[in-house]
Amino acid sequence: MNLNKVLTSLFIGVLSASVFGQEMFVQKDSVLIQDLDEVIVTATRTVRQLSSVPLPVTLISKKQLQKTGVIRLNEILNEQTGIITVADESGFSGVQIQGIASDYVLILMNGVPLVGRSAGNFDLSRLTVGNIKQIEVVKGPSSSLYGSEALGGVINIITEKPDDENIHGNASYRFASFNTHDVNINFDQKLGKFGYSLFANTLHSDGYDLRPEVIGQTVSPFQNYTFSGQLIYDFFDTLKLYASGRFYQQNQEADLLVNDQFFEGNSDINEGNLHLRLDHALGSKWQLQYEFYYTNYKASEFLENPISKDLLSQSDFDQNLLRPEVRATYSLKPKHNLTVGVGYNYENLDRTFFDEKVTFDSQYAYAQYDFYPSKKLNLILGARFDNHSEYQSQLSPKVAINYKLSDAISFKGSIGYGFKAPDFRQLYFDFTNSAVGYTVLGYNVAVEKIQELEELGQIERLLFEVGALANPLEAESSIGYNLGAAITEGKVKFNINLFRNDFKNLIDTRAIARKTNGQNVFSYTNFDEIYTTGLELDAKFKLSDNIHLSGGYQLLYAKDKQKKVALERGEIFARDPNSLQTVALDDSDYFGLVNRSRHTANFKIFYEVPQWDFNANLRINYRSKYGLFDSNGNSIIDDFDTSFVNGFALSNITLNKTFADNYSLQLGANNLFDYKDAENIPGLAGIQLFTKINIQF
Repeated sequence: MNLNKVLTSLFIGVLSASVFGQEMFVQKDSVLIQDLDEVIVTATRTVRQLSSVPLPVTLISKKQLQKTGVIRLNEILNEQTGIITVADESGFSGVQIQGIASDYVLILMNGVPLVGRSAGNFDLSRLTVGNIKQIEVVKGPSSSLYGSEALGGVINIITEKPDDENIHGNASYRFASFNTHDVNINFDQKLGKFGYSLFANTLHSDGYDLRPEVIGQTVSPFQNYTFSGQLIYDFFDTLKLYASGRFYQQNQEADLLVNDQFFEGNSDINEGNLHLRLDHALGSKWQLQYEFYYTNYKASEFLENPISKDLLSQSDFDQNLLRPEVRATYSLKPKHNLTVGVGYNYENLDRTFFDEKVTFDSQYAYAQYDFYPSKKLNLILGARFDNHSEYQSQLSPKVAINYKLSDAISFKGSIGYGFKAPDFRQLYFDFTNSAVGYTVLGYNVAVEKIQELEELGQIERLLFEVGALANPLEAESSIGYNLGAAITEGKVKFNINLFRNDFKNLIDTRAIARKTNGQNVFSYTNFDEIYTTGLELDAKFKLSDNIHLSGGYQLLYAKDKQKKVALERGEIFARDPNSLQTVALDDSDYFGLVNRSRHTANFKIFYEVPQWDFNANLRINYRSKYGLFDSNGNSIIDDFDTSFVNGFALSNITLNKTFADNYSLQLGANNLFDYKDAENIPGLAGIQLFTKINIQF
């Protein structure tokens, strides 16, 4: 029986029994009045204590952000267990969770999605941490609540909100290596029923150059600005308005040497978000939210000969997302909550290499039942249905369980289905490399464009049957399993999580025609089946009131199932560089997928001297070797490949001193021992020293 049907039937059956077979009464749940630092909202869309959530979740607090001295989201995520940031071909840093690529991780801000990806990769360095309250990371499929792109997990950035009638705020200035300047200012106030907050950030840098012998810098100079504001108004205790807006702008210079010709130009990014929400309490049982969200992301870039003004390249990107949603939570009885929601997505994209502006729209509905059948057992049953204009409808069920064996020991597990819809690029792309001559076509326009090329006499032969493109491109999907335990005893906290994610219908390119110039025409298709599996360990130890230690480790295996079958059949070969003989490979020679490390680890020590208003911390992050590409042409990363990047460790240290309660000085060094790999890791700049002054008011 299909797993989707099993999970959905289980959800409906248990929900029906609970709704009609239990006495309905309500009592205020103590978790609802907990401080936000102790609870999360992303995993279930309701307020839950972190320790009780039956899902693998990482929580990063404001205190941790302040003590470490990070300024962008990618920096702090890279220090968490099972999470690393990796760069794509353009140098943008995307996040990888449990070996799952950035394409499949949904990025939220205050519960609503951010858009604007480069080849599927979301550049996390766009996001400043200056006004963040906390960051919540849910690992594994989360499509049962969040739909497409949440196949691998969800990262939700929660910003500060006003809560005091006095004006509170801070201003900070940070100077770092490479003439880098980061400035923050924010303040907030709650005056009776009305509250507001304002935040501004600017980041400027001269960039850096790891290869001075090559024309052009590794990272060119850039400057960006972030402005955001929030308004809240309490019409009544039962009806509250929340409104927020955000604007981000970046400009970066660019220069490049191509065929002994020098080109220069720049790139611009403009991003805006508008978020409106009405929170409505109906009696003691119903909590409703009416939400409207709009976001726009624009990017443009060009390169030209500075003398002749001849253009080498020019591209534009303009994406819009409009999303209204209504959701409700009904409390059947204490710790028995039913959450339901319906919404609509309208999305369009106008960009270079598209014939015209293209549009998606979808409708969705979801339901989740979070309840305690007994005092020690928590179950979450959820499912979501997405009806999309461009691909087959998706049903995404999920089941999660948490069993509290004792006050010190609990076990948790989950099974969930996730999916990712084909994106605009995979469906509508129309690009020809003028220098080399190859062409890449989106799935929905491939047949039409091939016919046009045939009429122009540019196609030598077809490599596929036209009928093979008659059926729609399917959504990529995954079933994820997580099984873990948590132990809290005295000064020790320990977590272990075993995970496996099985993917199918992954979308990749294939050659569909040969051109008369000898180059291929490529399009997209569903064919890959891969898996990621391993374990995560997290431990915290309070050595004394002043010294806290923590550490984490991830073991990861990420491989292509079809390649494993080919290896078992003896169909994949490599040339042994020592004997110069061609040898058949087996599974022991198969290292795994590109850009996946077998081992990652972190260690942190935080030291405080309260009587001096001083604290210091040292954080060490290790990543073992990984392969960048298949260097011997046999379609896998194997032990005979020469593209491996050696394992390395990065050390970061930060010192903090507070003066007169409201003034603080911070000194630190990232990449303390100046590790560099200019050829393979251009985003790693070497040692970066920084100092920061902060004033609270």
